[in-house]
Amino acid sequence: MSGGEGIELKDVNVWFGEHEDRVDAVINASFNIPLGGSFGLVGESGSGKSTILRAITNLVPTWSGSISVLGKVSGNAHEKSFYSAVQMVFQDPYASLHPRQTVDHVLSEALYLHKFRDADKRIVSVLDDVGLGQTFRFRYPHQLSGGQRQRVAIARALIIEPSVLLLDEPTSALDVSVQAEILNLLTDLRAEHGLTYLMVSHDLAVVGHMCSDIAVMNLGRIVELLNVEDLRALRAKHPYTKQLLEASVQRRREV
Repeated sequence: MSGGEGIELKDVNVWFGEHEDRVDAVINASFNIPLGGSFGLVGESGSGKSTILRAITNLVPTWSGSISVLGKVSGNAHEKSFYSAVQMVFQDPYASLHPRQTVDHVLSEALYLHKFRDADKRIVSVLDDVGLGQTFRFRYPHQLSGGQRQRVAIARALIIEPSVLLLDEPTSALDVSVQAEILNLLTDLRAEHGLTYLMVSHDLAVVGHMCSDIAVMNLGRIVELLNVEDLRALRAKHPYTKQLLEASVQRRREV
């Protein structure tokens, strides 16, 4: 893994509501991702994984602790440069693309918002990067498969040349056969562009394929930090992590 400042969380808490209506979604979360690293947050639905991504991007109203991205500490609002450096790829490629906009329009809009020039050249290049090519440039989402739509979503994130990608269950809405293709694409892109990844998933096998270090979350807390070698060797210490590993192994046997 590369050194330098990627993403660092220290004692981060996120809550919703106040007083007797307060719900603690994330409790004392701390981890560090070096620049160029790939880190996974794994746990069941409602464990707080996606809430951490929302806290990093300032999409939650109430949180405490310290969040630092690329050496800059987050406050109540991000500078525009943050959104040039940090991009998110969402879970559902069907919902994240406008049905009446061509691929060209989606990519051109991202370039326009971030004041990039040479749109033509950049669009051709990024479509090649994600394995689609120019023939997909003027297609609409309904003319694309789920995997192709997710490639467009990845292209939209990449086209403004970010340093960090936040990946929120990027393959869970896809067929199993397509999942591996997208994971391999993301792995190749990280190596090619020197990207830093923070990936959220409920699937340990997916995280193990993508990430060198993993945080396991349960009921808002990080219950265990382990590296991918420990994960693959099934060397978990916490009972909840062991339970997730057993479930993951069982699923793979059934496929």
